[in-house]
Amino acid sequence: MAVTMKEVARRARVSTATVSRVFNDSNLVGEETRERVWTVAKELRYVPNPVGRSLSTRRTDAIGLLLPDLYGEFFSEVIRGADQTVQQHRYHLLISSSHNERSEIEAALQMMHGRVDGLVIMTPHIDAQTLHANLPKSLPVVLLNCPVAGNAFDSMSIDNYSGAYGMVRHLLAHGHRRIAIIKGIERNYDAIERLRGYRAAITEAGIQAEDLIEVSGDFSEASGYKAVETILGLSPRPSAIFASNDSMAIGALSALKIAKVQVPGEIALVGFDNIPVGNYVKPTLTTVNVDISNLGVQAVTRLLHAVREKNSHTKHQVILPTTLIIRESCGCPVEERSQYSAKGGDATASNN
Repeated sequence: MAVTMKEVARRARVSTATVSRVFNDSNLVGEETRERVWTVAKELRYVPNPVGRSLSTRRTDAIGLLLPDLYGEFFSEVIRGADQTVQQHRYHLLISSSHNERSEIEAALQMMHGRVDGLVIMTPHIDAQTLHANLPKSLPVVLLNCPVAGNAFDSMSIDNYSGAYGMVRHLLAHGHRRIAIIKGIERNYDAIERLRGYRAAITEAGIQAEDLIEVSGDFSEASGYKAVETILGLSPRPSAIFASNDSMAIGALSALKIAKVQVPGEIALVGFDNIPVGNYVKPTLTTVNVDISNLGVQAVTRLLHAVREKNSHTKHQVILPTTLIIRESCGCPVEERSQYSAKGGDATASNN
């Protein structure tokens, strides 16, 4: 015979109403009681009926995550942080990806409608009009690195501009004057802001606009590899390369090794994102640190707050700071390798 809610209540020494509140994540139950009910439920292997709960509470206990892609360590780290957080709150995570055209985004939004209690959206091709047209006003939404103006939605963005600006200033401080950038995807918000930071630091240093060295890329390792072929054909050759993400930096590093170009002896190389593998290549990769997993954690945490408040809360727009992780590939002596603020300030952490 299946275990009932009454049996859970009897064993936990609470009322069935209290058990119901616990399973519905009500804030009317104390933490000690909540934990006791969940412990008893696990011991009895009691599982609430998801269909019945959804009908009675109008909740799905699911959070949606809409990404432009799933390829690469960046997105896997975002997913890891998001999934850990939803599990801690006893939700499920529904993931949808590869939506780069407006029609695909609209289809994904409509598919999520009715299946999730809230939605985290991370795509550079979203706009307020599309959101308003395809989502009910009552559905909580957190935008992650989306260039949507206004304060109608909660949003979180990486400080891409300051990160790129600070990294290029770091290279300039090493005496580099010909610094190439491997750009990201065209019309991508992150790529545009990182390019803007690069240009600002270069022009601020008195280098003429015509001396900017901008090479196309698409955030993939292959595009970083290909970009180096172009860079090595330039005369005079740049003495430093700023790749707009770590994946392209790693592709560039491979191309430089095959060409027998010493890094950092002949060309310094830096990236952006601080994906885990950057600390294990040789030389280790200097990069702009983004706490990628924590992006997923913070976005879901903010979204669950909105769900609890029934989307009636004050919306917040948050800019997440970046730091420079100084390793071997930029040519810093060992004693200078530290974590710096992205604005090029003093070291703020111990050596890596």
